[in-house]
Amino acid sequence: MGDSRRAAKPRMARATAERPTLPIRAPSLRFLRYRLLLLLSVIGPGFITANVDNDPGGILTYSQAGAKFGYALLWTLIPTTIALIVVQEMAARMGVVTGKGLSDLIREEFGLRATALTMFILGLADFANIIAEFAGVASGMSIFGVSKYIAVPIAAAVVWTVIVRGSYKPVEKILLLFSLIYFTYPISAFLAKPDWGLALHDTFIPQWQNSSDYVVMIVGLIGTTITPWMQFYLQASVVEKGIDQRRYSLTRWDVILGCVVTDVIAFFIVVACAATLYKSGQRDITDAAQAAVALRPFAGRFASLLFAIGLINASILSAAILPLATAYNVCEGVGFESGIDRKFGEAPIFYGLYTLLIGCGAGVVLIPRLPLLKIILLSQVANGMLLPFVLVFMLILVNRKRVMGEYRNRLTGNAIAWSTAVIILILTAAMIWTIVFPSSTGA
Repeated sequence: MGDSRRAAKPRMARATAERPTLPIRAPSLRFLRYRLLLLLSVIGPGFITANVDNDPGGILTYSQAGAKFGYALLWTLIPTTIALIVVQEMAARMGVVTGKGLSDLIREEFGLRATALTMFILGLADFANIIAEFAGVASGMSIFGVSKYIAVPIAAAVVWTVIVRGSYKPVEKILLLFSLIYFTYPISAFLAKPDWGLALHDTFIPQWQNSSDYVVMIVGLIGTTITPWMQFYLQASVVEKGIDQRRYSLTRWDVILGCVVTDVIAFFIVVACAATLYKSGQRDITDAAQAAVALRPFAGRFASLLFAIGLINASILSAAILPLATAYNVCEGVGFESGIDRKFGEAPIFYGLYTLLIGCGAGVVLIPRLPLLKIILLSQVANGMLLPFVLVFMLILVNRKRVMGEYRNRLTGNAIAWSTAVIILILTAAMIWTIVFPSSTGA
């Protein structure tokens, strides 16, 4: 018996030496597959939140940037992407570690007065934005000859049914599917046949123009990228999905992926308009649908159609998410039950508020001769007023040991986050100044 064992050893050694390399790679492939499945299990909150930021107001801003300045403002997308990642990652981390929404934490750490003020300003800003989203539906559908009196009520009914009658996982899958439709913009950009060399040059080599319009547009681009509602919705979504600290690293990748993708889409919107509208001398864009129609003579009917589809998709997706973010914020702030995994009877205030926001937002758009542009400007002012408070709240919370424990910001993280916050505060103040005192921005 002992001899046979000794004799077997060389054979085993030779068999190991002659073994193909595939079994050696198999464990790593299985590990990669496992990690990919884990990532897919947590992907959603970060990806959806960042993409919804490309709402009709955002699309209009990017279209204006391309139409007015060509490729010259593409460089701003790199620092804004970094800033967005920093802020969104903090919100997601707080949700994972504490298991509470941002309004919950503000109420517990800063009291009811600060929470009430935050909810009030955020509610005003969100409601104005909700109106703007349904205005985007009306504007986009008008390209196809559909009246707003038909398009807006149908969109409102579909959005309400999906959210109120669904539960978190299927709703998240639907929202992810809608997020993928944003890739119609890259196709539109390629059909516009841009100067890719110049576009890439202006993306990585910043240039400056001594023009107040140029400065105002930079402020607008950054202001439309980081908004207060995003932080509340992202943190609430992470909590409702039940993501724990073991999956935090994957959640962080979800956030990073979402932020990168949303600004890549913004890049292609700017490129599409720069290659067509700027090149042709059509510099004044006052409506996102106007940009879609204006593309037709230069990039073709198909490019124009894809741009319009992207606008309608963005409007519907935003119309679903923004009221949801507001409902989360208010219910968390005052301690009511919230979450789309609950039935209407289990969270009546949450669903009642969501229904009210959808109904009123859509109803306002149906008012004849409504000054929608002024409403959009009002929402920008309200967002600008609230954003500094939200950023300061977040940075204080994420550094409190009793709240975050070992997951609080480190020295490097704080340096990046506070620098980002200061820059955003300055740019937000500048944005509010240009809106409130437009006469002072003349060249």
